[in-house]
Order: sequence, then structure tokens, then C-alpha cells
Amino acid sequence: MSQAPAFYADTLQVSHLSTGYRDRQVIQNLSLPPVRPGEVHSLLGPNAAGKSTLLRALAGLQAATGSIQLGPQELVGLPLAEHARRVTYMPQTLPQGVALSVLESVLGALQASATDRPGEHQGRAGHEADQRRAVAVLERVGILHLAMEGLDHLSGGQRQLVSLAQSLVREPRVLLLDEPISALDLQHQLRVMRLVHELARERGMIAIMVLHDLQIAARWSDGIVMLAQGAVVATGAPAQAITPDTLARVYGVRARVEHCSRGSLQIMVDDVL
Repeated sequence: MSQAPAFYADTLQVSHLSTGYRDRQVIQNLSLPPVRPGEVHSLLGPNAAGKSTLLRALAGLQAATGSIQLGPQELVGLPLAEHARRVTYMPQTLPQGVALSVLESVLGALQASATDRPGEHQGRAGHEADQRRAVAVLERVGILHLAMEGLDHLSGGQRQLVSLAQSLVREPRVLLLDEPISALDLQHQLRVMRLVHELARERGMIAIMVLHDLQIAARWSDGIVMLAQGAVVATGAPAQAITPDTLARVYGVRARVEHCSRGSLQIMVDDVL
């Protein structure tokens, strides 16, 4: 990261949001509790619940009506480039067929955000500063040893970590992550969740992610949004939102939710309903 990253102080507020596709509305009149600086929130729900569609709308990649407000700035209706200056979106997978090394791809992501920081990225000094920042991010993500590897030579999990590095090097105010640990082994899942949590706390960054693992979401999230058929079923702290009742309503399962000795939730699914 840069030597003195900004500490962001803007709250994200989503109100009466509607979005969808040409032939169907996926989300209609959806509102969320405020997401404050430094918080990590998770979107949970079954397939086709509208999680990724909501995330893409928050990123400005999906046309929407209603309000997405970051501090005093209304994001709905902003040109995509202006939206992207404030919100960074990490997709599920990197595109194939990109003939770049890992380091080059992270540098490219940083240089694409140069309009956010006028005066940077110019001349030899700017190039060296970019190199240091990209290397620092790769080291923190734990993939510095892959810096000179080609993207097309990486495993799915390694590509997912590169995508995370490309997002983090931009030092986003809001980071949106679509299933960021789906291709990772257990150790790297833990590393990624801890890193996102740490960076949110350190910099006031807001992180919102789509997850399928309820246990991981409960452990690392400040807030949970449970979605089903494009509507909010439950929101709140993990212990408030992840309950036997909401699991039955959202997933159609009979489950128990218990508090373990370290304060996190233990979720046990007994049967389908």
C-alpha cells in the first residue's frame, strides 16, 4: 500500500434500490442498514437470490434506480468512471487470455486508477512508487513469489488472489467482493478474510462481499444481509440475522445455531424442510 493511506469516513446508505435485466426485475425497492467506515458486511442467500446483481448495482455495473449514497455523494446516475473512483469491484474470476505477469496486472490496475490521484504515476519517480506499492500489496496478499508468473499459468485460487491484489492496490473507499474465497483452500480463505477485515479497520474502508459459507460470514462480518428472491429477509449482526428461523425461510433447512466459546456462531444443518 502507499506509505500513508487515507482513512475514509463516509457511510454507505442504500435506499429504495431497484435493478434487474431487460426481461425481469431482480431487486425492487430494497433498502439496507447504513454501512459505516471500517465495517465488513456479507450478502448471504441461495442461488438466484439477487446477491451478485445487488453487488453489481452497488458497483455501478448494473443500471439501477433509487439511492446509493456514499457520504454526501449520490452514486446512482454517476458515469461509470466516476463511480469506480469511489467503489472497487472484485469479480468472481479474472478474464482469460491476458498476456500479463501478476506484477504487470497489478500495476495496470493501479495505473487505471491514476485519475483519483492527480500528479501521481508520472515520470520515473512515479513509476518507482507504483512498483513499490504493487509489490507491497502482493506481499500482503501473500503472492509476491508469483510476481513474474503469467496470469494464464496460475491456478483458479491463485488468480482469485491476484484479483484481490488488483482491487486492494487501488486503496478503495468501498470494496465489493463477489465470492472472493470460492476457489481458495482453507488456509487462504482465512488469510483473505483476515486481510479484508484488517484493511477495513486500518483505513476506514467499507467491504461488502457475497459469500456462501455461513460459518465464515458469521466469524468475519460486522453485518449480515440475508436475501431471498431479491428481497431482504433479515439484517443485523451475525447473531441477529443468522437464526434457525431465517435459515428455514431463506434456505429451506432445519438448522441449529449455537455460540461457541470464542464468541462466533456454530451452524449445524440437520435436514431439509
